[in-house]
Amino acid sequence: MTLPMAAMDSLAIEEPNEAVENYLVISAHDYRSPRKAGIHFVTDELKKRGPTRFFSVRYSNLSKYTEDPRLSLDAKANKITHHEGVECYLWKTLIHPVNTRRAWLRAPEALVYSWYARGENNTFQKWVREASVILLESGISPIFFDAIKKLNPKAKIVYRVSDTLEAINAGHFVTRTFDRVAPQIDTIVLISKHLADSVPSDHNLAYCPQGIDPALMNEGDPSPYNGGKHAVSVGSMLFDPNFFVIASRLFPDVHFHIIGSGHGRHPNYGDNVSVYGEMPFALTLRYIKHADFGIAPYYSNALPVYLRETSLKLIQYDFFRVPAVCPEFIAADYAGRFGYTIGDEKSIERAITLALTTPRTTGSLPHLNWNEVVDRMLAPQKYSDTEVTA
Repeated sequence: MTLPMAAMDSLAIEEPNEAVENYLVISAHDYRSPRKAGIHFVTDELKKRGPTRFFSVRYSNLSKYTEDPRLSLDAKANKITHHEGVECYLWKTLIHPVNTRRAWLRAPEALVYSWYARGENNTFQKWVREASVILLESGISPIFFDAIKKLNPKAKIVYRVSDTLEAINAGHFVTRTFDRVAPQIDTIVLISKHLADSVPSDHNLAYCPQGIDPALMNEGDPSPYNGGKHAVSVGSMLFDPNFFVIASRLFPDVHFHIIGSGHGRHPNYGDNVSVYGEMPFALTLRYIKHADFGIAPYYSNALPVYLRETSLKLIQYDFFRVPAVCPEFIAADYAGRFGYTIGDEKSIERAITLALTTPRTTGSLPHLNWNEVVDRMLAPQKYSDTEVTA
């Protein structure tokens, strides 16, 4: 039987549908938390592409002693809930493994890690079996590699490195496991090329920087400020309260806004310092967009070089062309950043003065959107800019 030409044309343009992937994210963050990290935005993009689940780990009765930001979700622990199109589960156990930092406790510490790594949770095991792509966030998640392979050997495993295991004080068991399994992971995503030396593998590396949604430029209005000069700090990583003790005294005409630092109000803060708790991401944008300058008040002098490129707050300041005040090592030669020596009053005064008086310039960081970032994470071989050179 010969088909009419029109029918043949219609058959020619019909293409088979691509299989829909089922995504599983395993992280010590929780998708429902108001504080946003890069993994939240990656998950936002994954859910557009297929069914997405978020399994949150390293949470237990011990967490209440560590000011874990997921404590507000405790009532939802060990329950499957739906949040903004994503199935979420916070796995709460009696205890969870921790790095005791004591060599003489390494053996019992390893026993706890070994028990936890088996992933003996019905939801974990079901979700692993049903996933086609499993995204592991840097931290404790590599210890689940063996369990994942046993439950679902066909799943594609992507490990996203946002910090070195050393920088986040990962336990010896985690480091040793990662050293063993890293070459077997399908793709190891680096959000900075400076992270390459921390990975004991090279054939499966892909560079995919932090992303940002360009639509944010149209958000963050109106300004939350009522006249005057305003500076903002967001996040809790390596937070240095002493910076604000010094800065609030040196600049009484600047109002300093501290959001989600994980610290209460310091007794030596000036009256020109406002301290806020955790705040939804959309609300923090207003404080960033309309600030005269942003602050990344890290307290440590032993900061990793990759933080220059991976700090989400610095990326957001850069995106909105808000000058940033941060330690000299992080400021480096990046446009729009003004560095100071930690604890040094004169250098802090100089950095803030420059931030207030230097004309705003275009930032010096790449700004891929999250769609472009996730494209590269899932298929790095298609993009030349994902290559990691030695």
